[in-house]
Formats: sequence, structure tokens, C-alpha cells
Amino acid sequence: MDLALATGRGEALLVEWPMTAAPLVADEQVVQIGEREGRNADFSWTDINDTAITRLNVFTARDLGPTEVIARTLAVLGKLPAWPFWIHLDVDVLDQAVMPAVDSPGSPGIDETDLIDLLRTLMQQKLRAGMTVTIYDPDLDPQGKCAARIVTLLRKVFEP
Repeated sequence: MDLALATGRGEALLVEWPMTAAPLVADEQVVQIGEREGRNADFSWTDINDTAITRLNVFTARDLGPTEVIARTLAVLGKLPAWPFWIHLDVDVLDQAVMPAVDSPGSPGIDETDLIDLLRTLMQQKLRAGMTVTIYDPDLDPQGKCAARIVTLLRKVFEP
């Protein structure tokens, strides 16, 4: 949903902003990593297949390995070298075995170490504008183990 809105897909109230060119982000500037449902027969958002968004689903990302995923991501970002970028991390990109306290748990997931390497590399880029982290569900984590895991992951991303 967030990706759709950022790329100008959705209700006008949500995608049209005063004094801002629409869409907020052009498809050619987007890299989506870790989606796992696109191979399902009942995949709801097949229209994304007809866009210029660079998509590396979880299966492709795992096959390529972290070095190639990082290289492909940086290649997209390098097409517009003066363009700031935003990182949107849905923690449900991790496997449900390690991150069950999310709105869309599933398997397989991106390896946690690989995700840390990718995020660390992106955060080191001069033009990164920021990052959001979503969609942890504390109701599914009564002992706070998943919350602690997210904090540990982010600490590793930002440590020198």
C-alpha cells in the first residue's frame, strides 16, 4: 500500500499533494526487495508486474545473495546520482520464524544478516533521506522478544 501511494497509485486524496509533482517517486527510482506473494495464483497486485519498479522478490534475493542485491540496488540509485532516497523497511520481510509479530508473517524471508548488510550499505550513502520501520504488532509479542530483535537489528545497522 505504501509503495502504491508513493508511486501515485490510489485515491486522489492520498496521492495528490499541493505544490508537489505527482507521483512522489517515479517507478524507475524504486527498488522493492523481499516480496514473497507474487508467485501465488491469487496475488492481488499483479499490476505491479507492468511497472518499471525494480523488483527482487525474496526468492530472487536469496538466490542472488546479499552482494548482488546490494549491487543491483545501488545501480538503480545511481541512475539519478543527485536524487535523495528513502528506505521503507517492513520487518515482515524477515521469516516468520524470527519475526512473527507482524501484520503479514510468512516464509521464506530475507536472511537477517543479509538485511543488516543491505541496510547498513544504504544508510552509508550520502543521499539517503531517512528510513521508516514498520509494521511490528506488539499485541503479537507479549514478552517483547520481537521488539528486542528489531532494536538489535537496527543497532547493528547503525553501529560503526
